[in-house]
Amino acid sequence: KLVFIISLMLGTTITISSNHWVMAWAGLEINTLAILPLISKSHHPRAIEAATKYFLVQATASALVLFSSMTNAWHTGQWDITQLTHPVSCLILTAAISMKLGLVPFHFWFPEVLQGSSLMTGLLLSTAMKFPPMVLLFMSSQSLNHALLVTMAIMSTALGGWMGLNQTQIRKIMAFSSISHLGWMAIIIVYNPKLTLLNFYLYTLITATVFLTLNSMKVLKLSTLMTAWTKIPSLSSMFLLTLLSLAGLPPLTGFLPKWLIIQELTKQDMAPAATAISLLSLLGLFFYLRLSYCATITLPPHTTNHMKLWHINKPTNILIAVMTTLSITLLPVSPM
Repeated sequence: KLVFIISLMLGTTITISSNHWVMAWAGLEINTLAILPLISKSHHPRAIEAATKYFLVQATASALVLFSSMTNAWHTGQWDITQLTHPVSCLILTAAISMKLGLVPFHFWFPEVLQGSSLMTGLLLSTAMKFPPMVLLFMSSQSLNHALLVTMAIMSTALGGWMGLNQTQIRKIMAFSSISHLGWMAIIIVYNPKLTLLNFYLYTLITATVFLTLNSMKVLKLSTLMTAWTKIPSLSSMFLLTLLSLAGLPPLTGFLPKWLIIQELTKQDMAPAATAISLLSLLGLFFYLRLSYCATITLPPHTTNHMKLWHINKPTNILIAVMTTLSITLLPVSPM
């Protein structure tokens, strides 16, 4: 496990610190190979299937990254990441990175893979594994295809919201929420890349909080979430606020990137896009509300015979407490 975690860190570091396309590609490959054993660790058929799907998608995307950079080098003699100028390679790169990230129309692998892996691997997949492609997008943001990105972003927010509505598996719901958040990040990358990174950091913080909370409650389905409040009542009630922060409701942290992105889009004369993406994020709000409703408001019909657990001494508890606080109260630092 240690080897895999170190390889993940190494691959990420190589990708985000490279200037040359081949180095970036090598980092992405190391990352993919390091996370595969973590996905297929449980030896469940679904986990093996998830690992296979993940491998195929990521290998295709890496090949496309290499292909677009080689096309660019062939036409311009330039291997630098920031100097991607050839229109065909820009188009291919946009498609490749959106496949890496799981933007709609390349999103089908992501819920399946997340459903097949454990909660902590799911956390890695939806945060750490999105970081290197995000950095590549950030570095090549000058040369990306605007129209394609905005279309894919609005479709991601729409489908991420719609397909999450009737899910009962929490990991799948988190996957669709991830897809719709990626839509918010992709729509602004061309106009203000720093906002994308800010959105990504806050999304990572809140998602990590949600996954760690679910992991400490040992919850995988909505039906088990209904009985979870008896175990750790205080954690469940804070979980409600974390979920609403992930949905982006105003007094909480998750509202900050949405607010700044809508402001930037209206500055760029893209008010229709801003309106569309804001309305589509209401779909996401519905399933976050359903999650938080199940977590805190509904009483299950049968009586539960759980012992109440007071003071669970786990090392992650301090971490969950700090991260929950951050993912609820960071809105007042927005002027900075």
